[in-house]
Amino acid sequence: MRTAKAIALKGQDLLLALKLAASPGRRSYKELGEDIGLSTSEVRQAFLRADIAGLASAERRTANRRALLEFLVHGARFAFPPVRGRVARGVPTSISAAPLSGHLVDGDDGLLVWPYPEGEVRGETLAAIYPSVPRAALRDSALYELLVLLDGVRVGGARIRAISQELLQERLR
Repeated sequence: MRTAKAIALKGQDLLLALKLAASPGRRSYKELGEDIGLSTSEVRQAFLRADIAGLASAERRTANRRALLEFLVHGARFAFPPVRGRVARGVPTSISAAPLSGHLVDGDDGLLVWPYPEGEVRGETLAAIYPSVPRAALRDSALYELLVLLDGVRVGGARIRAISQELLQERLR
């Protein structure tokens, strides 16, 4: 008799679902892996977990936008809690990057960045949901925006979360 085995959603699964939402179109596992910094087998496993969680369809290779939006708005900040670090070189995120930076008055908080040695700015670091996020974001502007909005939900106060949620709804519907 087979027993059910629980799965845990991983950062690369969410990254894959966001990539599918940002850049629709059927691509091979290899192409998707190159785009987001995963091996072909990692993409296959990410698809399986994202499919079980309802965030993507492995068969159609598409994001389930409605479920993805619900997860981003209500669950992502708990499943992928923000971890801040020291000041370092990186890629701007959250309120430090578009589209959020255009909606907010800049305060004294300084920049918030994903650590990335090839980044062009210095700021307080925020651990990305997966290590390849900065590189993947720089290669796809639509994916970058979704990741920035995800971080707005993850680290922002009530106002920033509300703006991030509204912008996510616009992009995912």
